[in-house]
Amino acid sequence: MAVDVIMPQMGESIFEGTITKWLKKPGDKIERDEPLFEISTDKVDAEIPAPAAGVLKEIKVHEGQTVPIQTVVGVIEAAGAAVAAPPPPKAEAPKPAAVPPPPKAEVAKPAAAVAPAAPLKPTPNGEKIRSSPLVRRLAREHQIDLAQLRGTGAGGRVSKQDIMAAIEAGTARAGAPAAVAPARVPAPPAPAPSPALRIPEAAGLREKMYFGDYEVQPMSVMRQRIAEHMVLSKHVSPHVYSLEEADVTTIVNLRASLKEKFEREAGTKLTYTPFFVRAAAEALRAFPIVNASVDGTNIILHKECNIGIAVALDRGLIVPVVKRAEEKNFLGLARTVNDLAERARTKKLKPEEVLESTFSITNPGIFGGLIGLAVINQPNVAILGVGAIEKRPVVINDAIAIRSMVYLSLSYDHRAVDGAIAHQFISHVKRTLENWTEPIL
Repeated sequence: MAVDVIMPQMGESIFEGTITKWLKKPGDKIERDEPLFEISTDKVDAEIPAPAAGVLKEIKVHEGQTVPIQTVVGVIEAAGAAVAAPPPPKAEAPKPAAVPPPPKAEVAKPAAAVAPAAPLKPTPNGEKIRSSPLVRRLAREHQIDLAQLRGTGAGGRVSKQDIMAAIEAGTARAGAPAAVAPARVPAPPAPAPSPALRIPEAAGLREKMYFGDYEVQPMSVMRQRIAEHMVLSKHVSPHVYSLEEADVTTIVNLRASLKEKFEREAGTKLTYTPFFVRAAAEALRAFPIVNASVDGTNIILHKECNIGIAVALDRGLIVPVVKRAEEKNFLGLARTVNDLAERARTKKLKPEEVLESTFSITNPGIFGGLIGLAVINQPNVAILGVGAIEKRPVVINDAIAIRSMVYLSLSYDHRAVDGAIAHQFISHVKRTLENWTEPIL
């Protein structure tokens, strides 16, 4: 019996996915729930298990292709069902299921030939425009009429790429004549970059890029998503930075003395990350404006401290979220952080585990970086950067001492957070680290 393999819905707000890698090829045997292929969405990368045991009979959607959810991407010939495969009714069954991809292709073709954000007249029948909360917020902030955009997402959904293209091209302003906008879009004089990255000045820069001896490496889907997110963050948030230096000698000594015992009794590794998560959670409770988001002229103060932890992967970066960090004890934080990091590296995260962060932490120090000025992880208004912990000579009571020191940086959105609050916040983090008293076991 043939079993269809479909593109799953990896979250409530996810309507399409990109197959980044097939882990099996046609003719390979596979067990039920064994990883079959990898997908990438705008939320998370994940391995998708096989829905049945048998032999992979056909691959319908190849690596690099993006298709709507519920699309049949492959077919498995179920184990022990070779005789049941020939009947005509079953052979014809997959045909209706394979109908969704053509509409997707028809939408994508004009999007490549004409700017995806090309303004259209408002829909005369008053149909609701499908878009995400992020897209609607950007539309409000930049006075863009969503009714004048041609959505390139699944089912005509207005995507983040569409709204970014409209913002960068200066088109589709609310109340602006639709006929004027196309004249603002210059024809590219050289090979266009990936459609996912629409940088206004790229048209002029491309003439200076392709010269001498070079090769072109297309961005991975994850790299494209990261690039979009970073460009969007810099476009939306006016970034300002505050720096501090903390003496973490007490924490370094505590970890050194209890590392083996902690791992033996708690069953998880003792890293420095939970210390910084705890210090950040305490500071967020003291300064709630840093635990916020901006929606137009409104500031949303979040009651929970959901702290995103940036995890570096060989293919990019992902930010799983420690939900309600303020409610967890140190052991709970350590277990959660280690679990999320491990599953991020093995592509086992669920979409909801990278959503709803209210603050973020990134740690360039694990790669030896003394300090880093991070880009804010939207829709947060701040991100804490943690540098490498190094022994340095410092002055204590007019005497020179060797202490374990770390640089801390806070990147913050000046629309919501002022310098005075930012410095008080990062000083609170510093004090918590320097005067650590919480038991870790």
